[in-house]
Amino acid sequence: MKMVEEEEVVIVGAGIAGLATAVALKRLGIRALLLERAEGLRATGAALTLFSNAWVALDALAVSHKLTSIYSPVKRGLVTNIQTGATQEMSFTTAGPRSIHRKSLLETLANELPIDTIRFSSKVASIETQTQENSPITIIHLSDGTVVKAKMLIGCDGVHSVVGNWLGLAAPVNSGRSAIRGLAVFPQGHGLNHEVRQFVDVGMRAGFVPLSDKDIYWFFVNQSPPNGENFSGNPELIQRELLENYGKHLPPLYLDVVRHCDLSTLTWAPLMFRKPWDIMFKKLRKDNITVAGDAMHPMTPDLGQGGCSALEDAVVLGRHIGEVLITKNGKLDSRDIGEAIDGYVKERRWRVTWLVVGSYLSGWAQQGGSNWWMKFIRDVVFYRFLFSKFFNAALYDCGKLPSVSFSSESKSSSKID
Repeated sequence: MKMVEEEEVVIVGAGIAGLATAVALKRLGIRALLLERAEGLRATGAALTLFSNAWVALDALAVSHKLTSIYSPVKRGLVTNIQTGATQEMSFTTAGPRSIHRKSLLETLANELPIDTIRFSSKVASIETQTQENSPITIIHLSDGTVVKAKMLIGCDGVHSVVGNWLGLAAPVNSGRSAIRGLAVFPQGHGLNHEVRQFVDVGMRAGFVPLSDKDIYWFFVNQSPPNGENFSGNPELIQRELLENYGKHLPPLYLDVVRHCDLSTLTWAPLMFRKPWDIMFKKLRKDNITVAGDAMHPMTPDLGQGGCSALEDAVVLGRHIGEVLITKNGKLDSRDIGEAIDGYVKERRWRVTWLVVGSYLSGWAQQGGSNWWMKFIRDVVFYRFLFSKFFNAALYDCGKLPSVSFSSESKSSSKID
């Protein structure tokens, strides 16, 4: 006999988007159940850089201070052309980005939630919808036979989203490029300045940024090799191929960082993105079901906005739910959820479409061909004029979560009826 559970809100995926969305809902007094297929919090990618728009979102979630006290902002970036040796300097005139351990962000968000919020080893097998008393109900079937009924379902389950697929979103496409990422550890300290270093060549971009006095996050992006899938799951092979083949022409400083990599953090993966017209014109909501983060808008990492935009999603969705909640004095009918989701989708659609396009074009410009006009676009047009404009995307303000305070009659919980 199948076990049937009933929940107010179910979020699929306990990554950045899922955890942040659960925190946003908690601030509104709404409990969410997080279903995560992995056995624990996943920290694939080792680290990420959060720009000012992400810190605005973390402020809204009331957790930013727990990270800014640990990680310092980056004030300067250096980009070196491998062929010419020329180096261009970029200064971050506004509040500089902060590169942080991905695990630290996930744990900070998870620690804000009740202990029973996240259910690990929970893989979604199928999704269906029903109508009960003229209100939509989502039924989630798990691979272990458990059935969960929810009044709202939010898919935060990444690039290959089960929820996104159910909504009818086309699968993300391969950009033709791939990335190697890792975390280098220097037990005695690395002694480097706290600045971003990048090295560009035809069809290739590499770089690193210190996270602390001992840890350095590094990456290598190039055109995907024909046998790239053989690298997956074999960190020793990935490191050797990078040092002896794909990156052997890079400066000794960079190669030394790669040699110090903690192999448990080293990954290789193709860079995927969703076609912008799919985001613009496909359904991002059906009944009380929607998506956020990479489940909605997977993008290449060239603007550093993947994690940042996921945090934005969480606050914007929470804000729209909170605004409807206030108009209903704390009693949110499941039929009202559609109104909140519509507002969220309308606000996010253009923003994330632009981020996907901007990220793709940024990668194309930085890793273009060897002919003179591509060099001109990269070295003159992009880095001197367009780089700062692209990164103005980081100046976005996702807003704040509304303060929900209701009368004693309705304060027992912010409940979805």
